Amino acid sequence: MGICNALAWPAAPLFLSAVIGKEISAAVLTDVDVPFYIIIAVFLALGVIMNFAPLQEVKAEGEDEDAPDSAYASGKTSIWQFPHLVLGALSLFVYVGVETLALTTTVDYATSLGLDNAESYAIWPSIGMALGYVIGILTIPKYMSQVTALRICTWIAVVGSLAVVLTPPEVSIWCVSFLSLACSLMYPSIWPLAIADLGKFTKTGSALLVMSIGGGALIPLVFGFLKDMTGNQNAYWICLPFYLIIMYYSYYGYRIRK
Repeated sequence: MGICNALAWPAAPLFLSAVIGKEISAAVLTDVDVPFYIIIAVFLALGVIMNFAPLQEVKAEGEDEDAPDSAYASGKTSIWQFPHLVLGALSLFVYVGVETLALTTTVDYATSLGLDNAESYAIWPSIGMALGYVIGILTIPKYMSQVTALRICTWIAVVGSLAVVLTPPEVSIWCVSFLSLACSLMYPSIWPLAIADLGKFTKTGSALLVMSIGGGALIPLVFGFLKDMTGNQNAYWICLPFYLIIMYYSYYGYRIRK
């Protein structure tokens, strides 16, 4: 599913262009009506299918009311009493933000550099992310744990962030793909670390983590402000502190128990 998500980024403009019958650059607001009707119909159909799908409910230790709670969750009264969950939510918040930047900004970056066929640069970050998913499928958990994968990804992300802002622009734009490669295994690694040992708070904690996706809406706005103020390449500096937050979580944050 992660591979499908990654490939959806470059596929969406192609779908829109095919439906409206013109290039994206020539599209106007009214052109999106029919594509959105199609998307709504697909979502409604998927909702009906999911409603009747025989999916078994998965429950964590202590989640059943009549089952003994996990030792760590016993006595807790709020999800805010789980530091590793709160830090995990923060890590997911900044992660979704920088992942969005890695997947969606290359075309604008290429355009600002005056490169030919700027739209073609959209595919490379998605390829980087899909490659990371494939590596994860082949190596986790047989050859490395999720924690190890997360730590490796954070190092790739930090190095990639520095490469994006410090190399010449014509090289820098290719380094953005390293950021998407680094992001590929972060979400599926942070999530299980954050909901571990929550017991009866597992569902509430999961809801908090889902809300962290909001970072994908807010952080790109800050990136856009920085881009207008400092230029496209310098705006990528915003990624470095966020990746350092995730790196902290991968080494220390997920282990905090109080």
